[in-house]
Amino acid sequence: MADILTPALGESVTEATIGKWTKKAGDPVKKDEVLVELETDKVSLEVVSPADGTLAEIRAADGETVIPGAVLGVVSEGAAAAPAAPKAEAPKAEAPKAEPAESAPAAAAASQTVPIMTPTMGESVAEGSMGTWLKKSGDTVAKDELLVEIETDKVAVEVSAPAAGVLTIEADSGATVTPGQQIGSIAASEAGAAPAPSAAAPAPAKAPAKGDAPHLSPSVQRVVSENNLDPKAIEATGPKGNITKGDALAAMGAAPKAAPAPAAAAPAAPRADQPREERVKMTRLRQTIARRLKESQNTAAQLTTFNEVDMTEVMALRSQYKDAFEKRHGVKLGFMSFFTRAVVQALHEIPAVNAEIDGTDIIYKNHYDIGIAVGTEKGLVVPVLRDADALSLAGIEKGIAALGKAARDGDLTLDQLQGGTFTITNGGTYGSLMSTPILNAPQSGILGMHNIVQRPMAVNGEVKIRPMMYLALSYDHRIVDGKEAVTFLVRIKELLEDPARALLDL
Repeated sequence: MADILTPALGESVTEATIGKWTKKAGDPVKKDEVLVELETDKVSLEVVSPADGTLAEIRAADGETVIPGAVLGVVSEGAAAAPAAPKAEAPKAEAPKAEPAESAPAAAAASQTVPIMTPTMGESVAEGSMGTWLKKSGDTVAKDELLVEIETDKVAVEVSAPAAGVLTIEADSGATVTPGQQIGSIAASEAGAAPAPSAAAPAPAKAPAKGDAPHLSPSVQRVVSENNLDPKAIEATGPKGNITKGDALAAMGAAPKAAPAPAAAAPAAPRADQPREERVKMTRLRQTIARRLKESQNTAAQLTTFNEVDMTEVMALRSQYKDAFEKRHGVKLGFMSFFTRAVVQALHEIPAVNAEIDGTDIIYKNHYDIGIAVGTEKGLVVPVLRDADALSLAGIEKGIAALGKAARDGDLTLDQLQGGTFTITNGGTYGSLMSTPILNAPQSGILGMHNIVQRPMAVNGEVKIRPMMYLALSYDHRIVDGKEAVTFLVRIKELLEDPARALLDL
């Protein structure tokens, strides 16, 4: 007998809820087969079978709360039922091979079915929701053509065609799927792309393969289809050479110039037919963002204090050395490295802002892992820059650039999104003048940067125009007192207005 145990649930996570068992008591199971999903306030976890055998007993039913190490069920080892299934399918695999051998002339009609499987969606991500299919059942698709996106509570995963052929959809849009589940199939000729032209002229058959439209995300596909745009004519500016939603919207504005008569009439019809309201289901990532932000408001005693910083010295230093810095380190010198360095030094001096509450205990962190809020097309994510106190300005800039690229490309791992001790968010990139950021629980502080604005300031009795930025520190008043919060923000202001202090650790 082998116990099925609740695994470690992650930093500061003490319990989980049983989501859904994939097997019933008495069912045969294989080693490492997913048996049950656990849901925590951060992620979903998969629990797999510890051995081949039979699921003898389920001790924690759906909806129950469990803690790490709790026994969820028992597997009786040694059952041989599980391996039998693959053998039963063997004749099906032999049948297609026999047919081509018997009728060589009919090779074009003989096809091989290639399954489309749900890919691995990241560590501890147990399920996802099917997005909108970009093709219909029966459509011809090219190898590696984007077919659908699967949305999880962390990232969106693209699924491309594993072969060229005719598509059959088995999991509809909105359905919940798990890694390894078959969501469709492609009837692909055994001879590759050659059989397709045999039914028609060679030239038309090659056209779809070589003239394929670029891979489009569902949001881009919607703009393209609703406005009758040609994807091949849209200039792509995405990080992987892909077309972004902004590219498609820009092409909408350019479309009337390319075809005056048709384009003038085309926009009128969709606008007249648009409904007054449209209901769209929230993505899993958006649901997670909404839930965690509301939990943060409900849990912490949040308060925000403000200050302003004169960016003259930082901007002068950056302007003086930016070219030499980029030539030496291969990365641009931005403002984030100065702010990160100032934050780390201020956290050293005011440790309560780098702490968190766990029940009736306060956990003071002696490491400085800074979360950097990044806005993506899917929503806000906060990847973590590890050990920022040990990094140079160049190291900070390289780390932030790498995390930002991974966030925009949807390549962030779960480890990169967990364990931050303090967060910085920069609303100034979008033109924000002032805001009150919400805490990234369970952290006790978040710094909000804003737009740099030229304003008249009194300097040594004279009015001068200075580049000014408002700073906002939201903090958990349960652990951080007002004096500590104000001192922390003033310290950041001092370090930025005299950046040599931060560089010299003064």
